[in-house]
Amino acid sequence: MTDIPWEPPFAGTESEQLLGALERMRTTFRFKADGLDADGLNARIGASALTLGGLLKHLAMAEDFTIGVKFGGETVESYTFEPWRSRPAEADNDWDFSSAAGDKPSDLYEWYDDSVERARARLEAAVAAGGLDQPSASVFPDGIRPNLRRFVCDMLEEYGRHTGHADLLREAVDGRTGEDPPAGWQPVSGRFRLPRPR
Repeated sequence: MTDIPWEPPFAGTESEQLLGALERMRTTFRFKADGLDADGLNARIGASALTLGGLLKHLAMAEDFTIGVKFGGETVESYTFEPWRSRPAEADNDWDFSSAAGDKPSDLYEWYDDSVERARARLEAAVAAGGLDQPSASVFPDGIRPNLRRFVCDMLEEYGRHTGHADLLREAVDGRTGEDPPAGWQPVSGRFRLPRPR
């Protein structure tokens, strides 16, 4: 066990390692996005339309959609919380990225933090109920029911891609760099809870 809450275990089970790696990516991403005002969250680099605010909103939706809908069989239509509630029915695939520019920073942080809490609870319950081999509640059009392991790996890939984007965006905003948060880091915005030490 380590005293750094976002550090994955050094010799854990498969589920402990995968979920620990996901928590580390969540925490690193959140560190990169933390404590910014609207200007910082809307900053862009070069021709890219990506912003840290857009990434917060996108990953909030990815947490709910991947773990809640694709694995758990929930429906987007049943979601009464933000940012889902205000998503227009005709929204395109980039709505989460593009619409974030009009959202308050406090909302973006809270939506992301709340979605992580929901996904943590869903994952904890799913692992306890059947482990990583457990098939999804939803069935893909070709009849395949992916297992939980697949969706955890999908989230690791999603965070790997976007934490790299966040590295560049945050450095351009105020020079913040680093692979992980410094020891003892606590978020100053939103309600993000650090993972339990593993």
